[in-house]
Order: sequence, then structure tokens, then C-alpha cells
Amino acid sequence: MALLPAAHTADAAQTVGPLLSVADLTVRYGATTAVSGVSFDIAAGEVFGLVGESGSGKSSVCSALVRLLPRTAKISGAIRFEGADLATLPEQAMRGIRGERIALVPQQPMTSLSPTSSVGKQLRWYLGDLLDDPDVRQTLAAIGLRPVLDRSTTLPLGFSGGQLQRLLIAIASLAHRPALLLADEPTTTLDATVQAQVLRLLLDLRGRLGLSILYVSHDLAVIAQICDRVGVMYGGRLVEVATVEELFEAPRHPYTQALIGAMPSTSARGERLRAIPGSAAGANRLPGCPFAPRCVRATEVCRDVMPGPDRVGGSMVRCHHARGVDDA
Repeated sequence: MALLPAAHTADAAQTVGPLLSVADLTVRYGATTAVSGVSFDIAAGEVFGLVGESGSGKSSVCSALVRLLPRTAKISGAIRFEGADLATLPEQAMRGIRGERIALVPQQPMTSLSPTSSVGKQLRWYLGDLLDDPDVRQTLAAIGLRPVLDRSTTLPLGFSGGQLQRLLIAIASLAHRPALLLADEPTTTLDATVQAQVLRLLLDLRGRLGLSILYVSHDLAVIAQICDRVGVMYGGRLVEVATVEELFEAPRHPYTQALIGAMPSTSARGERLRAIPGSAAGANRLPGCPFAPRCVRATEVCRDVMPGPDRVGGSMVRCHHARGVDDA
């Protein structure tokens, strides 16, 4: 079983269409709308990021893709993946996709592994006879899991958080060779050095296996390191979608501009960080733009009318004032 880089080019991806196409996705928990009208595509071999503050709806989108939502949740819209609409697929058929074709990397490695079983035994649970394949063991060693292989009888408690997170990523990627990997803030609990190692691991596996990755984060600095394109979420809505390069060079939505302005790297030494004033609480219940109460450019139309998607340059943006003089 040779784990070679998958052949992928942008032209090929355009020919066969997107691997995942989400159209007008809405997620409701009772009377609360957590996600409203979200649409995006992910191409084969692409790393697509979802970024936004806590409560913006990122994790609800991620959970909706694999239908791991509470029973009270209601999904509408379309989630097209490999010829099937996951939003309406019967649960029995969904079980053949969840974990097999779409794999999920959770945030907390220590709560996702059995504390009473050795790491070698747990690897065997998921990889089975693949664990005896020299190519698989070589891949595990190459992505930093040599200590796990050498100490296979050790319980998870005997390893660092970074090693365990790499272990979960390897299990999710290698057990069934999924086409899409959902990484829901997998580096949140890790320090900066280990975080960088895990990000390199994800990119390495993308190259080795041809994975597409949906990377969910609240950290734009992390998004900049790993993603090809990024969607910015606020108040349950996707307010901007652009390539990483365009997002940082020419952010169109005031919320995107505020997020970038709040990054420590954009502040001079000794200068106070530029926090975004106000709160996102209740943003998903507003009739107009959800960011309007915190936006210095907001006008009456922003508060009363939800902006539709507009193509400006290479970006998709939902803002009544996204077009500058040069774009109008």
C-alpha cells in the first residue's frame, strides 16, 4: 500500500467540479438559528478555512456536514458530496460516509482516546492489519509518531498533547483514506511550537494522500499558514470568501478588516491591541447585517436589510459598502 502524493491540479478540480458543495445551509436549534444561508465549495486537494469568533457558527457548519448535531437540530439547504446530498441522506447511508469518506479530527485528544488502553491497541482498533504494512508504519514515523510506535504499550497519559493530536490525525487520515478531513480547531489546546508541527503534519498528509481539508479556527494567523481559501463567519453567516492572499491584501468586509486589525502582528511594538468594540451576542437575530451594531461604516440600510452576496475582485462578500471607488 504505497502512500504517494495524489495527482491533483487546479484544472483537474475544475473539470470534475468541487468535492463538497454547500448551498444555503441553515442550522436551527429550536427557535435559535445558529447558521443561516451558508454556501461554499471545497475542491479536491484544497484546504478551506472557516474563521470567526466563538459563537459565529463555524462548529455547527462542521457538525452539520457529518450530521453530528443534537436530535433537536434542524438542517435545511444542500450538502452535496460525491454525488449525494448529505442533508437528506438516510442515517444508515450516512454511516457509510461518516468516518469513511469524511473524517473528523476533534479538539481534545485526551477525551477522544481511551485512557485505559495502550496507544498501540487503539491504533490496531482503527488501522487493523494496515498497522503491519511497512509503508503505513513509515508514514507514521515520517509524521512524528515514531515515539508512539516505539512505546506502543504505553497509555495515552504517557504522551504529550501534541503527540496525541498527531495520533488522532493519523487515525482519521489513514484508517479509511477519506476524501475530506474536518479539522475543528485541532490546535487550540497546543502551544505555538507544537501547533506549528501539527499544521505541517496536516499539509504533509494533504500532499501524501490528496486530502481535502476543512480547517475551522478562530485564529487568522493559523488560517494564513495552512489554507488556500478562507470563509469568514459572523452571526451564523458567511460574510466573506476569498483566497488567503486576497483576504489579507484586500479584505472587503468590515468584520474581516477588524479581525486582521486585531491580530498582534499588525500592531506596532508597545501599541495597544485593537479589539473589536461591542459584542457578537444576538447578531444572528438581527434583520440586517449581523455586524452592523459593531461596524463604523454601518448606515440605515445595513441595520434594516441583509446584504446579498456580491463578487468584488476575487472575493465573495456580503456588505452594502464593499465596493470602493475603484470597484463600483
